[in-house]
Amino acid sequence: MGSAGEKLELESDEEIPFSSSQATNKMDTLHYEAPHIASPRGYRSSRVLRKMYQISLLRSIYVVIIKAKINVLLPFGPLAILLHYVTGKYAWVFFFSLLGITPLAERLGYATEQLAFYTGPTVGGLLNATFGNATEMIISLYALNNGMMRVVKQSLLGSILSNMLLVLGCAFFSGGIIHHQKVQVFNKATAIVNSGLLLMAVMGLLFPAVLHFTHTEVHFGKSQLALSRFSSCIMLVAYASYLFFQLKSQPDLYSSVGEDIENNPENSEEEEAPEITQWEAIGWLAVLTIWISVLSGYLVDAIEGASDSLNMPMSFISVILLPIVGNAAEHASAIMFAMKDKLDITLGVAIGSSTQISMFVIPFCVVVGWFMGKPMDLNFQLFETATLFITVLVVAFMLQEGTSNYFKGLMLILCYLIVAASFFVHVDPSKDGD
Repeated sequence: MGSAGEKLELESDEEIPFSSSQATNKMDTLHYEAPHIASPRGYRSSRVLRKMYQISLLRSIYVVIIKAKINVLLPFGPLAILLHYVTGKYAWVFFFSLLGITPLAERLGYATEQLAFYTGPTVGGLLNATFGNATEMIISLYALNNGMMRVVKQSLLGSILSNMLLVLGCAFFSGGIIHHQKVQVFNKATAIVNSGLLLMAVMGLLFPAVLHFTHTEVHFGKSQLALSRFSSCIMLVAYASYLFFQLKSQPDLYSSVGEDIENNPENSEEEEAPEITQWEAIGWLAVLTIWISVLSGYLVDAIEGASDSLNMPMSFISVILLPIVGNAAEHASAIMFAMKDKLDITLGVAIGSSTQISMFVIPFCVVVGWFMGKPMDLNFQLFETATLFITVLVVAFMLQEGTSNYFKGLMLILCYLIVAASFFVHVDPSKDGD
């Protein structure tokens, strides 16, 4: 028995090295064969990924550039640049620049709307207002750099008036016509807070103008500038506090009506899906913003020449024509959301944009002018300040019920026509400075 056991042990000991070496050899052959087997698959998968990326990129270009009918106006942008260097006819350069910027501003709003799918309604409304105002801010910074302070003030004032009266009016009117069988509602708390911020902005613009025209400054010409810079810093702090309050402190206060609509099973089927990815939207935002900034430079250079050749007041061009083009994104977005019965986003785009211009863009331009050495202040002249004050009051009264209909929209549109006619017959007391 013992010899048999020892014989078995010896045989097993002799077999172990052979089997282990055989296994390692097999493993080695597997290791050597694995790359040959896996590499065609990896190469194939990388080719598939590359092909998918190209298809996605082409689809993105189709959706953003080719699909939209308004993009037939895109060639007017390069044509304006060509006319600037070839002919020097400022009226045509101005007109073609306006036409060229219009589809860019609308597509900027579209890309922001696509990005809002990934961020939520509250942040989406803020993004819509921010990138919707990118056109106005770029034009203002170009004009400020050229020392055209009145163009800066009047174009920003016109953006506020256009958003509050024309954009909101068209949105209420369109939504009221589509949903005429029911009352459209929105979050009243958001409207009240925005109205309060707009009144605060009016106060910031009113005091420098009153101080200047009553000749009660301690140092004539300097006190209003110092007050404007101090008030601008306060307004920037107030707007930053508002953003924190809206996004972090009490976000539920601003999305209650929107959440009720989203949680409604009847409306869940109507929810749309994004057409482009998040990073494609960010990329398009960057491309469109750069192209708008290029065209804005030519637009600002042609404003004075266009005013002389067209025999049109500078105030009308700055307050009415420029903001209509700059607000193309807000206009399209606000009307679209109102027709889908999403008035909270409409208010976030229209009134939120006005709040952002008055509480952020205007003070920001004052601070930037301070660093540039430009005497940019908050004295918007009495005519413009009074127009803004009355507009804020009218819109605040329209929003206090928390409901909208087509008649309210019609009244806001008619109010804007009165404002436009007023600026057409208004002679600006100072064309290049205060």
